[in-house]
Amino acid sequence: MTQKKPLVIVTRKLPEVIEARMNELFDVRLNADDHPMTTAELVAAVKEADVLVPTVTDRIDAKVLSQVGPQLRLIAQFGTGVDNVDVETARRRGITVTNTPGVLTEDTADMTMALILAVPRRLSDGARYLRDHEGKWPGWSPTWMLGRRIFGKRLGIIGMGRIGQAVARRARAFGLEIHYHNRKPANAVIEKELEATYWESLDQMLPKVDIVSVNCPHTPATFHLLNARRLKLVRPDAYIVNTARGEVIDENALARALEAGEIAGAGLDVFENEPTVNPRLLGLDSVVLLPHMSSATIEGRIEMGGKVIVNIKTFMDGHRPPDRVIPAIM
Repeated sequence: MTQKKPLVIVTRKLPEVIEARMNELFDVRLNADDHPMTTAELVAAVKEADVLVPTVTDRIDAKVLSQVGPQLRLIAQFGTGVDNVDVETARRRGITVTNTPGVLTEDTADMTMALILAVPRRLSDGARYLRDHEGKWPGWSPTWMLGRRIFGKRLGIIGMGRIGQAVARRARAFGLEIHYHNRKPANAVIEKELEATYWESLDQMLPKVDIVSVNCPHTPATFHLLNARRLKLVRPDAYIVNTARGEVIDENALARALEAGEIAGAGLDVFENEPTVNPRLLGLDSVVLLPHMSSATIEGRIEMGGKVIVNIKTFMDGHRPPDRVIPAIM
């Protein structure tokens, strides 16, 4: 007798090659029109699925998990961060949670570096000017569209994990001096390679750097890590870039500081209340805004899907999945 295939419910549309492979391996239910599932739809899914494949935009909280069916044993997250999943409640209910670490490091670091370049050099301003004026402009001028040089400036990285280190390597190639704040110092070999200066105190680092790059995960400890008080420590000629999670920055406090000229500019790929963008930020020329696209490469999404499939297949074969999330080490 052939073993019954597990019912795998996927909450969003995935790359076609991944969906095709899932169809071969599992009894899969796909989201053909890619609509964001409602809480009611998520509850219906966990009542029926053997495996749920959510994304970072699906809130799998205690309310949803309180209604899981006895057959649900795996939540295979399509994404690196798992702050949308109540991992501890899942663990208590005997549900394993996996994620897709490592595959988005280079893509996210690329976008971080793009914003580090774009904001001080006013790339968005220049592109918008040409579009708004139908390609007509007054010509080169010594004092027009002046931005700030980044060569020789000090970059302060918050979170020196895989992505933070990848950002540091790129930034060094552009001549930036690397400073960082982390829960603990990086490996001595890595620190030497990056010629990076460790700051145990974030409060002490912020006034010393020209560009702040947020590259830490969103956890209870990092919620509003850059709050109103800390934003006042940032110099008025400095810039903030965030490609991590919007909740790490108090968005209203950031908007106030930018409006008042207390911070020179910001490059944001993530927002505190996604998919809603703070209208105060939309009205500021000093801000470059992107719709959470730092990891949006074809290669990255396919590699993420591949990890999801490996995690499901390994789990269903009775083995420990390679990317199991353990609450104590999140």
